[in-house]
Amino acid sequence: MTLDKSRNTVLTIVKVFIGVLFIFSGLIKLNDPLGFSYKLEEYFEVFHVTFFSSFAVFFSIVLCALEVILGLFLLTGYYAKKVIWGLLLLIIFFTFLTFYSAFFDVVKSCGCFGDAIPLTPWQSFAKDLVLLVMIVLLFINREKLVNTNESRSARKVFTILFVAGPIFFGLYTYNFLPIIDFLPYKVGANIPASMKIPEGAVQNEYKIIYTLKSKKSGEVKEMTDKEYLATKIYENPDWELVSSSDPILVKEGYKAKISDLNVYDSQGVNYTAEIFENPYYNLVAVAWNLDKTHEKSLGDINAIAINAVQNFNVRSVLLTSASAQDASKLAKNLTLLTEIFYADAVPLKSMVRANPGLMLLKDGVIIDKWPASALPTYNYLAEHYFSKLND
Repeated sequence: MTLDKSRNTVLTIVKVFIGVLFIFSGLIKLNDPLGFSYKLEEYFEVFHVTFFSSFAVFFSIVLCALEVILGLFLLTGYYAKKVIWGLLLLIIFFTFLTFYSAFFDVVKSCGCFGDAIPLTPWQSFAKDLVLLVMIVLLFINREKLVNTNESRSARKVFTILFVAGPIFFGLYTYNFLPIIDFLPYKVGANIPASMKIPEGAVQNEYKIIYTLKSKKSGEVKEMTDKEYLATKIYENPDWELVSSSDPILVKEGYKAKISDLNVYDSQGVNYTAEIFENPYYNLVAVAWNLDKTHEKSLGDINAIAINAVQNFNVRSVLLTSASAQDASKLAKNLTLLTEIFYADAVPLKSMVRANPGLMLLKDGVIIDKWPASALPTYNYLAEHYFSKLND
């Protein structure tokens, strides 16, 4: 009796842990389904199935919602046998992906917990291995996980809620913006400050591998740059330097929250500081992919910008990762009057989880931002912000 009780206690602990973890993992990613879809697109490229990229958002919402649904059903004991099968297949799939990412060094972060808790590929693989063992334990004892006290009517109601809730949440955050923004461009963030490395911060540590050859014996040996300098082997005429490696990162130092943001005009002139250190109100539209952007929303942003520039002299810019030729063509078609600048797609995707999106900045601080589906009116901006320029 004591042994059975101990086993049941262990199973209960494992069940609750797995259920809560899957719910947490799914909700974190459903908070930002567009961000997770970008991660899926990386995997599609790795496995040469880029034709799935058009459905990345669909897969993102479905996969993340499935995590939450399975976690909820596991905790309640509904459909226990089917749920355990689903969890087992899902964790096998995740374990394969994280191992492949880590071993072949192809995807730097699995996105298991979105941007809230970034994990390295090997950390993700280790986590999935532990989960795999725990889920196998549940699978072996799946007969004991069945909820024998379930009411059919209650099960139907909860089934609808458990399935519809996560899907609705994912659709909402996709069409608007994440409820909680874990990215460095969240409202209130100071972009110039986030790009700086504090004085005295730990710097990256590198090493260089030198390959040397003995002129007498033909012996070849390698040594680090520290050993090379310490031994002063370069003063020995019997040894000649064959080659030296590129700097190899040994230990990562302090990394600025924003380290990859560089904005240029069509001539290659850097405007990063000028745009993001502007002490006045600054409207920054972001449309990283002009091929897939919502043109009507770009037109609405343009109308807001025209009024803001004419009435309050507010600077308005459009950031994109498209070519200057494509940007100029679109600007001509839509009669865009905003200044157009260019940046890498990665930081632009992080600025606003929308294509296009709009940010309002002042003195480098993000005051607010909006997706294409919920753009503010010019009157709103004028009343709440621009009219207070002299305050």
